[in-house]
Amino acid sequence: MRQTVRLALSASIVCCLLPAPMWGAVQQVSRGAVADTTYGCLICHAEKRRTFSLGIHSEYGIRCHDCHGGDATSYEREQAHRGRFIGTPGKLATIELCSSCHADANMMRQYGLPAGQLAEFRTSRHGELLLERRDLNAPTCTDCHDAHTILPPEDARSNVYPTNIPATCARCHDDAQLMQRYGIPTDQFAEYRSSAHGVAVFEKSNFAAPTCMGCHGSHAALPPGVTEVVNVCDHCHVLIGRAFLQGPHNEPSQNGVLAGCLGCHSNHGTERVPTDAIASVCANCHDPGSRAGLLGVDLQESLVEAAADLASAERAIASLTVGGKQVSDERFRYQTALTQYRQMGLALHSLDLDFLDELARSVRSNTELVRTTAEVRAERRWEHKLLLVPVWFLALSAFVFAWFKLRDLAGRDDTS
Repeated sequence: MRQTVRLALSASIVCCLLPAPMWGAVQQVSRGAVADTTYGCLICHAEKRRTFSLGIHSEYGIRCHDCHGGDATSYEREQAHRGRFIGTPGKLATIELCSSCHADANMMRQYGLPAGQLAEFRTSRHGELLLERRDLNAPTCTDCHDAHTILPPEDARSNVYPTNIPATCARCHDDAQLMQRYGIPTDQFAEYRSSAHGVAVFEKSNFAAPTCMGCHGSHAALPPGVTEVVNVCDHCHVLIGRAFLQGPHNEPSQNGVLAGCLGCHSNHGTERVPTDAIASVCANCHDPGSRAGLLGVDLQESLVEAAADLASAERAIASLTVGGKQVSDERFRYQTALTQYRQMGLALHSLDLDFLDELARSVRSNTELVRTTAEVRAERRWEHKLLLVPVWFLALSAFVFAWFKLRDLAGRDDTS
């Protein structure tokens, strides 16, 4: 009893001596970080405790001494740091400390979390540099996840939230001085932001699009090998991947002669090849006069013509709409043609010209129906306008006749 009163009195004195902002920080804790007068870490480390309380660990009752050791019930620095006190762990010690829980499958099972991050990290380029070569420039757990404010991936404040992942990676990979040591370029982040993937993530909030870890992995981060590129892209682009496997580029890709998708697309830029530039892309590897080069020209012509057919059908629907006509059937045919055009984009990866031409004919057939409907209705509008000519002539004639008649009657009244 006397010991409890003494502890309470000591805590009250300490709190009175603390500046108001610091005492406010002590009070701002989450439900998992309950402030009590027997927790000595708060006296010196109130700010760290506050930031820790914002994270997911504090919600499950984890406290300072669970990671740092020491005696949290003591108010004296020397006594508080006695025992298994490790203070601020280094990069290697951090991995050991985090994996003491996160590599324990029995412990992680209850939270629905994987327990293989350490094993994955050992296979990564980062893990190789840090664990095998003792290169302290390589990242450890807290370089990506923070040390105290550890947030789940679905939290928008988290370093590993989809829109934040590229910036997290860029902390190191945009550092020209650091990357120069490893011969790694530093333009990946800028390229990614303007790429099809970057636009989908940042501008359209489409989190199905890949960030850095979508292609490189997270804990097992590695650039895909030459023979692995197609399989990596196939995670999302399933139908394109199947078409590629059926085409002539598959064999050189499997043999490591061609870097799969990167033969035509860049890695971080991931741009779409314009339909009018297909032949020039083919010419990067094939002689323009060769069989493969001429195939590229034929593929381009087929797609360009189909795109022109779609554009003309779209204009036809617009003209019908302006004319006040129902266009539900025409829109259905246009959508059918658009679907077939997109199938041409898939078929392009197999380089199957016959199938591509078959789809192009279907696109033309559907778009011609739309254009024909628009032309017929335009002719009818002109016919209606021509029919109105005699009507307007008769109306004008009647008006002129009435005017003369009224004038004549007015003249007779004046003479009488």
